[in-house]
Amino acid sequence: MKSLRAALAAALLLALPAGAEAQRPLVWGDNLPSSLDPHALFDVPSQLILLNVYDGLYRYVGNPPKLEPWLAASHKVSTDGLTWEFTLKDGAKFHDGSAITGADVAYSFKRLLGMGKGPAGAFRPVLKSENVTAPDARTVRFVLDKPYAPFLAAMPLVAVVNPRAIEPNVKDGDFGAAWLSGADAGSGAYRIDPASYKPRQSLDLQRFADHFLGWSYNARPIQDVRVRPVIETSTRVLALLRGEIDATDGYLPTDQVERVEKNASTRVAKDESMRVFIIRMNNRKPPFDNVDARRCFATAFNYKGFNEVILKGLVIRNPGPNPNGLWGNPAGLRGYEFDLAKAKAHCDKARAAGAPLNREVEIHVQSELEQTVQAAQMFQSDLRKVGINLKVVPNTWPGITGATARPETTPDMWVHWVSTYFVDPENWIGQMYDSQFHGTWKASSWYTNPKVDALLRQARDEPDQARRAPLYEEATRIVVDESADIWVYNTVNLRGLTKRVQGYQFSPVGSGGELRLMSLAN
Repeated sequence: MKSLRAALAAALLLALPAGAEAQRPLVWGDNLPSSLDPHALFDVPSQLILLNVYDGLYRYVGNPPKLEPWLAASHKVSTDGLTWEFTLKDGAKFHDGSAITGADVAYSFKRLLGMGKGPAGAFRPVLKSENVTAPDARTVRFVLDKPYAPFLAAMPLVAVVNPRAIEPNVKDGDFGAAWLSGADAGSGAYRIDPASYKPRQSLDLQRFADHFLGWSYNARPIQDVRVRPVIETSTRVLALLRGEIDATDGYLPTDQVERVEKNASTRVAKDESMRVFIIRMNNRKPPFDNVDARRCFATAFNYKGFNEVILKGLVIRNPGPNPNGLWGNPAGLRGYEFDLAKAKAHCDKARAAGAPLNREVEIHVQSELEQTVQAAQMFQSDLRKVGINLKVVPNTWPGITGATARPETTPDMWVHWVSTYFVDPENWIGQMYDSQFHGTWKASSWYTNPKVDALLRQARDEPDQARRAPLYEEATRIVVDESADIWVYNTVNLRGLTKRVQGYQFSPVGSGGELRLMSLAN
């Protein structure tokens, strides 16, 4: 702890301009992605970079999130749903001062599709690189292979990048990915100091005064931001209480809420989110290839004990893969309830069918996120009562997600959240349980059901939301009945903040990490 305090103090001192009244930087204690390339990753830490360093054609704003034009002034779509044309606003610039053009937007989508990583999965099934064009400097056109209802909803996933910064750094056809993993090619409200970046350790950001929105909406914008993740929960909370960091991540453990709120200089921002807490089961690995084995595990988890006792009622029970209240979620969906007698009956049936429930089952947790550990330890205790030996394995987000490319390396079970990247059932059930997404962390249960595939693909192609909704409802009922995973709760986002942080605004898309809206009391 001493070394952390010394390092943070040194960073603050070095950041101060001459003069005692200079604004102290914001020290943001949230997690950093393993790469700064916005086209390489698709997870919560990468949202910090996507929202602050880059801009897209559209953006989600507010809570509940509303889709608003961003770099785009407007768009139009053909009657057959295939051709989408976006007109850009005037005056937007990259951090190097060059104007953003339609050709730059087209380049960004072509790069994303060519790399085939991160958010590309939302577009590759319907969009080819050669069908993204720029008719003129203010226009970009997309011609889809087939109608794709979530196309506009997914648009904020794609950062517009500067080809003039990237192209000189392309090596061996890598799209400049090696360079951009630690550099800046954006236009967002903050720019990166590349020398400051150490993956998962540190990053410095400076305000971009020429951001296309201007700064009239914020009379006292934050000039400098020091992103300094603190991995261990107790150390992170102590650093907040001492003023060494100004914000925790949005996963503040509920047993720390009262402690933070009682402190005179800190508070907790509590915001209803659309983030679903899930325990994944690898449906390709025995015993989880047996539906009764999966139902055994699903009825052996103490939902009420975890949600209401351990988490003190600061979450909302969520019985399926979609957040409560999202359109396309079946009304009155009944999930699984804690019942050890039913769990034992399902286990006995699975054993009779040859499921190897006598082997040690591993559950991987994100050791820096205490709730994942708490859930696994509680689960371990209850499963022991039905004769199942569950081993809790500490891991990290990059460590787990890096293993999910193949069923053989995907853990038996792992614990995480599915956050809001775009507001459409495609973000949850669509990309979690359609088998075409196997090999991504979102589809890491390796669940396969041809009927569910057909329903999700039909819903993806249908432009009318009223017709899409029942398709998602039917698919959800099947996935829940077959217990593809264990769905626990919908999150109330809990972020610890020092009281010097003002103007914090939460959106489920990005988890409240939009720095341009904030100011500092000193």
